Amino acid sequence: MTALTQITRPLRSAVLGTSPTARIPALLVGGFVLLAVIGPMLVPYDPTATHVGDRLLAPGSTTHAGHTAWLGTDALGRDMLAQLVHGARTSLVVGTATAVVAGVFGVLCGLVAGYARGPVDAVVMRLIDIQLAFPGILLAIIISGVMGRSFLTVVVALAVTRWIAFARVVRGSTLSLREREWVAAARVLGLPRRAVLLRHVLPFVAGPVLALATLEFGLIVLSEAGLSFLGIGLPGSAVSWGQTIALGKEYLATAWWISAFPGIALALLVIGVGLLGDQLTHRVGSARRTG
Repeated sequence: MTALTQITRPLRSAVLGTSPTARIPALLVGGFVLLAVIGPMLVPYDPTATHVGDRLLAPGSTTHAGHTAWLGTDALGRDMLAQLVHGARTSLVVGTATAVVAGVFGVLCGLVAGYARGPVDAVVMRLIDIQLAFPGILLAIIISGVMGRSFLTVVVALAVTRWIAFARVVRGSTLSLREREWVAAARVLGLPRRAVLLRHVLPFVAGPVLALATLEFGLIVLSEAGLSFLGIGLPGSAVSWGQTIALGKEYLATAWWISAFPGIALALLVIGVGLLGDQLTHRVGSARRTG
């Protein structure tokens, strides 16, 4: 089995599934992606536009402009459906960007540490141990407080807390792969270390990394919502499910829909990604055992 097949076959199996039930997570995540891509075209309302006369309208009410607020409005008269759609785009963009940044840095550190071993491995592992001593959300709060509220700050703060998961998985796989016959043969032939890592090690750790990335994505989305809920995540001008939930907590008794709908959407996205990650992890493990 080629390295490319080891990567793509588990992904196809996890997404397509072997039964209708197994396809539910992929359909759920795909639905949110579709919502983020084409949703703004189907809901052409400005999610930040305030209309005091339409404040706290119940779901299904008609606004003064004549359109139906299918999910109601918030305390400033902003359309909740528009906020839900644009919030999905924010969560997916932040989650993807953070997973990529954390994954690239973590994979690089894991490859170097696992292949070089010795002092390099010791330094990387001590850095991981030091960071594990700090709660991840606390570290993200400190970074956000120092750098200020922005998209870049959220990505950096969350990437700093999540790279260690990628580094540990890749390091463990690299320690095993470096002893395989094809890697030893590449070293004997005099290939540079970078070429050995990129051509003969990286393709075989890509599957586990991809499975881990899906699991980390859900944690990143939750963390972003938590930072926004605390008011230290994205700027106030951005539309985020966490910010919407925070603004609606004062109206839970009279306008439950403000916090309920983005909260349900957040839960469904995290559950869908988590189930998809579990399936992908299982498929990757099966492919490695049969490969």
